[in-house]
Order: sequence, then C-alpha cells, then structure tokens
Amino acid sequence: MSEVKVPELAESITEATITQWMKSEGDAVTQGEVLAELETDKVNMEIMAEQDGRLEKILRGPGETVQVGEVVAVLKEISEGKAASPEEKAPLSEEKAASTKNKDIVSPKGETLHSPGSETGGEEAFSFRAASPAARKLARERSIRLDSVKSHDPLGRISIDDIKASSEASQKAAPARPAGASNQQQATTPANPKPEVKPTSSDRPIEHIPMSRRRQTIANRLVQVQQNTAMLTTFNEVDMTAILDVRKRRQEKFVEQHGVKLGFMSFFTKAVIGALKAFPLLNAEIKGEEFLVKKFYDIGIAVAADEGLVVPVVREADRLSFAELEQEIANLAKKARDNKLSLSELQGGTFTITNGGIFGSLLSTPILNLPQVGILGMHKIQLRPVAIDKERMENRMMMYIALSYDHRIVDGKEAVSFLARVKELLEDPETLLLEG
Repeated sequence: MSEVKVPELAESITEATITQWMKSEGDAVTQGEVLAELETDKVNMEIMAEQDGRLEKILRGPGETVQVGEVVAVLKEISEGKAASPEEKAPLSEEKAASTKNKDIVSPKGETLHSPGSETGGEEAFSFRAASPAARKLARERSIRLDSVKSHDPLGRISIDDIKASSEASQKAAPARPAGASNQQQATTPANPKPEVKPTSSDRPIEHIPMSRRRQTIANRLVQVQQNTAMLTTFNEVDMTAILDVRKRRQEKFVEQHGVKLGFMSFFTKAVIGALKAFPLLNAEIKGEEFLVKKFYDIGIAVAADEGLVVPVVREADRLSFAELEQEIANLAKKARDNKLSLSELQGGTFTITNGGIFGSLLSTPILNLPQVGILGMHKIQLRPVAIDKERMENRMMMYIALSYDHRIVDGKEAVSFLARVKELLEDPETLLLEG
C-alpha cells in the first residue's frame, strides 16, 4: 500500500480544497494519471499518481479542506514484476460501472460523500476525454457530461469554450415550460449539485452558493486593503486621438509582422513605466518602517476570469518592445481564462494596471493590489466635446484614468504629477518610442 498525499503547492499556500476525484475506489491507475483536482487561493492544481496501482480507498471527499502533506487516499501497488490482470487494465463492464457509479465514500468525519461517478457527483468522471481542470469544473457546475460535448480541437481536447457552447445549445434545445406548470414538474430537471435553493419562511426562493476558495481570498484581501492602507484616488482624462490614429495606420502591418494586434495595453504599460521612472515611490512597497523602492518594473495586468479577477505579471516590462508586450499580455490573459496560470506568474508585481473600460465602465476607483502602493485604472473611450482653444471645440475620443495610491508613502502632489505624466506620454505616443 502507498499513500496519496497533497503535494507541495507553493511557499505561501498550505491548504487547498478538493474539487473532485477523477477516479473512484477500485479503479486501476497508471503513473502520472490525474487522481483529483485541488482548488487553492490562486490557481487550480492536480494530484497525480506517482506509480501504477489500484485506488484502494478515498479518505477525503470533494469540498473538504486538506493540508499540504495530508494523506487523502490509499493506493494499492501492483506487485513488482507482475503484469496487471485483465480486470485491472480492461475498461469497466456495464455491471461494474453501475455498481461503482452508485458507490458512496464515507469520510473520516462520518459524512457520506458521493463518488465522482454518482448521480449527484458528475457522471463526466467516467468519460476519460482530455479536458482541462477548468473545463471539467465548468462542466460539473452546469451538469454537462463530457462525452456529450463537441470539441473543436483537432486532438479532441475539450476547452471552456466547448463547454459553454454545449451549454448554450442545450438551453436552446430545451422545450419551453408550459404555462401553469407546477414547481414539482420544474424540479424534475437535473440541478447543479452545488448551488442550493432554499425556501424562506415566506416561501420566496433564495439560491445559496458557497464561495470558492479564490473568491474568499479576494474578499479577504479587499478588506485588508481598506483596513491597512491610507488609500486615495486621483483622476485625469486622456485624449486618445493620437493613439487611435497610430493603431489605425500601423495595425495591418503590425499584425503581419508580429502575429498579434496592436492594442491599448502596450501603450499604457509603456506610459506607466515612464511615469514610474520619474516618480519611483509609486514603484515601491512598505515593509515595517522602511520603503522598499524597486529598480525593476514587473507590471501586473488585471484579467477577469470565471473564478474572479487575477493579476498575472509581465516581468521586466521595461525591456520589452510593443510587440513583445502585446504577445506576453495576450498569452497571460489566455492562461488566466483557461485557468492555467502558475503561481510564479501571479506573484511579485511592482505596479498594476486594470481596464474596466472593456466592460463599459466610465469611471471607477481601483483598489490597491497589496503590497503594491499604486494601481492605474483605465476606462471606456468615449466621444466627448473638448475645448481646443478659446474659439474652437472638437469632438475627441476621451478616456478617464484613475490612480489609487497609498497615502502613507505617496503624497498627493506626487500622485497627481504621476498621472499627469501618464497623460502626457499617452497623448504623444512618439515620446514612448523616443524615451524607451
């Protein structure tokens, strides 16, 4: 017998939550095969089988919190030099699959937990099609079997987009509920096992959705920022006409040469770095009674993912060209949406940029990303009348920008000057090229 333990996660992470078991008790496993999925504060991870064998017993079930190094299952080793029996290697027979499907797991706490193949635990566990942890999780949340999902990948791998497309197709195909249908009839549709609708004393339905570990972490950090910093926000506006003109003239050739679009984020990253060089305290952090002023520029780019906002970091952004910035940002954003970011890609940023404008936000107050002391908020580009001089008015493409900063280290004059410098660089994009 060998023990299946929670692997080392990261220096700052000591526990995780089991989201699902990919194998049931009695299943044969091979070395390197995924046994279970874990959710941590920042990323999802997997427990792999370290050797061939049979999953003898599952000790901790889905939804339970486990510590690094904790034993979560027992694996029965296949005797050395002894070939696996046909029963171990052959696919499950219909009779055995049915018995395994109805099998429950009893945790050490005495709770009865449904196996991954049970009716309430997600039948997709018996479909061994390749899918990312994020795709499996979304399928489980939407009660979708993986073997019913059409993959658009040449190798047959299932992505989040495939799950969403399957879900939308199912909703369109579902027959409309007849008028006057009772709640009893509606309840016959299979429901998501996690969210739970409970009637209140007034018989008004309320959906109870447990917070994910990542959402809990986000909530705790936001409260921590409000309690432990002297956060203020200052605002300005940028005339985006010049940048829009550059993008219009250069876009086709830029894509042809570099295989990626020339977006706004590379301009803003360059402008922020230029302003940080002029006002270095915005690129610092407070540690005890010291200011740690950083002489490097690792810029965090906030990305909205299904599980919540994440901030992957572009390392040494000051040394990257516009094309390299766009490629790195696009790569990190894709990883964030596919839930494939590593912990190293989320740690150690010196300043953050967040863009609420892509969702239509006209003005907002971004919240600091500790231990950083500055964050720049981008907003919606909007056509507005602007005074050119005393006699002329023109309609210009304008954007409000916001800088939230920690007043314990950054004074108002420095914050306002920083934002004015960002505005100046953005309105004259050639300066970004000339000054690096």
